[in-house]
Amino acid sequence: MKRRRAFTLVELMITILIIGLLLSIAIPQMITARSNASKRTCQKNMRDYDCAKAQCAIDNNLPDTHVVVIGDVAPYLKRIPQCPMGGTYDLKTVGEPTTCSLPEHPSLD
Repeated sequence: MKRRRAFTLVELMITILIIGLLLSIAIPQMITARSNASKRTCQKNMRDYDCAKAQCAIDNNLPDTHVVVIGDVAPYLKRIPQCPMGGTYDLKTVGEPTTCSLPEHPSLD
């Protein structure tokens, strides 16, 4: 009669320990990567708004002190960019860089 070999309790505990260790390393890295990706996307969106403001100012001969609203730049954008973390953009004036309401999303000035 053949004897079936099964996993021992120690082998199972070591396997679970290794999986737990790998997860404890991987999860914080994924959270950091997601946060960095959101910040980069937000900065790209602000850059898109700044380019649209510059093009609008050139086309309409606007001074640097002109306060920009979304209606001014909408024709220069394929889509209206939204902050990936729910912040709001302040377009300010033609001469000032666009900012996000979330402090962890600084503009690139």
